[in-house]
Amino acid sequence: MSAIIILLIAVALLALGYIFYGSWLAKQWGVDPNKETPAHTSYDGKDFVPANPAVLMGHHFSSIAGAGPINGPIQAAVFGWVPVFLWVVIGGIFFGAMHDFGALFASIRHNGGSVGEVIKANIGVRAQRLFTIFALLVLILVIASFTAVVAGTFASVAPAGEEALPIITVGRANVSGTASTATTSLLFIVIAIIFGFFVYRKNAPIGPATIVGIIGIVLITLAGLNVGFNMSRTFWVIFIAVYITLASLLPVWILLQPRDYLSSFLLYGMMIIAFVGVIGSGATVELPAFTGWKGINGNSNLFPVLFITVACGAVSGFHALIGSGTTAKQLNSEKDAKVIGYGAMIVESALAIVALIAVGVLFKETNIGGGDKFLLSAPPTIFAGGVATMVAQMFGGVADFTNPVYDTVYTLLTLAVSVFALTSLDSGTRLARYLFAELFVPEGKTRDDLTGAAKFFSHPLVGTLIMVVIGCGMGFMGLSQIWGVFGAANQLLAGVAMLAVAAWLANIGKSNKMFIFPMFFMLAATITSLVITIIGKIGMVTAGTALWGDWFQMIWSIALVILAGVLVVEGAPVIFKKKA
Repeated sequence: MSAIIILLIAVALLALGYIFYGSWLAKQWGVDPNKETPAHTSYDGKDFVPANPAVLMGHHFSSIAGAGPINGPIQAAVFGWVPVFLWVVIGGIFFGAMHDFGALFASIRHNGGSVGEVIKANIGVRAQRLFTIFALLVLILVIASFTAVVAGTFASVAPAGEEALPIITVGRANVSGTASTATTSLLFIVIAIIFGFFVYRKNAPIGPATIVGIIGIVLITLAGLNVGFNMSRTFWVIFIAVYITLASLLPVWILLQPRDYLSSFLLYGMMIIAFVGVIGSGATVELPAFTGWKGINGNSNLFPVLFITVACGAVSGFHALIGSGTTAKQLNSEKDAKVIGYGAMIVESALAIVALIAVGVLFKETNIGGGDKFLLSAPPTIFAGGVATMVAQMFGGVADFTNPVYDTVYTLLTLAVSVFALTSLDSGTRLARYLFAELFVPEGKTRDDLTGAAKFFSHPLVGTLIMVVIGCGMGFMGLSQIWGVFGAANQLLAGVAMLAVAAWLANIGKSNKMFIFPMFFMLAATITSLVITIIGKIGMVTAGTALWGDWFQMIWSIALVILAGVLVVEGAPVIFKKKA
């Protein structure tokens, strides 16, 4: 199948979804450009800060994307390109983008509150408490998972008893997974702080500041390719813990917002290179259209595995936390809600299609197709190798590291992918801080009204430290056992977030019918996946073969299923009630 045809059809359908379905949703929900947003009505200079739409789009897009739309479609390719294509396009338009837009808009109409606050106002305080616990469990998994990924990617020194875990281990010594990646990411933090200072404190025009910022990105990328910061995995776990603690507590304009905005240009550049490669090379997708309901390896099930694995490329509950946790507090006007809430997800789905094409082009040479070209087995290496192959072919060169074009594109893409791991970490930690504090603030009160333990635990520093210690501690112990339950937990959160928005729409007398099927489908797929995990781990426990990771997955999965079930029972009467 022609890669160009797959790409063009996907982009056309996604664009039509944005133009028509996105606009229909905005009309149905009553988006009002003349209504003041929480960034203005609750401005505090720290969390509630009006942002330039382009800057906020960069922050939001970087936060929700990360490496998810690359990892998911490539891992799901075991079922063939057609199932992944259909789920990314249909899921992106009718599930993911609607979910993201709805969560963002509902938060705006609840003074920038989290999804938990939306649940409290429309379902009840008990449901809100349960959701907050549920979301915190998911965010712990987010922090743990990405701590493990980032520390493993940065580590280049392995002391006795400790192993560096690079994602990329082939080609050249300073590719992602080594000290050069760490150098680039650290310099990114410095550039972000400088950018935020000049834009928000010296009123530098956003256009010229962006141009200077992009030049800075090029310079630090070149520096990262040639200069490495060699440290162990233990050092990087500690560094990450300190960094995300500060990122969670500092005003958004200092670090979070400018860093995500600038890093988004790496993602845009990565997508442009990929699009040019697909169109210019005329490559063919070698991945079979459909490999069967059990997948290539014969031990998977298309339902629910496909809908859990693709994740961010089609729908992700983490997006609801980002939209309602940070983005809603920075939205300058409701007219920007559609392009940021709905549009960012559409772009992410397009990136997922590019990732699918990349693995399709190299299918016979990857571990998925039984090959071993350059040991391309991790999704980032497959993505970089696939795009680099197409770009090299476009110029008539060979697709290996002896070709400077292939080598350059491969290296830049792996570096670009690695930069986004930290965006999910710093945004996720800030969200955890908000939600943790909500557990201790009673209805109708603020933190200033509290005393004793409630006042102590609701302090931003205390909540942040608790979440960071737990999350980074789990991340230090290893990724494989954590990732086993993270995917299903994240997608289950999407179903619960849809429940919250549907309840709000019902309470204000607006149609919520667009949420009903996507909500129940995501709940069914994710709970099925978690139940399969629970049954499997119980079998290992009774057989006496369970390790700590198996116990962790079993207990965590049981907790998530129970919490989600109670939330559905509490919310169902609200979402199905008659219009006010």
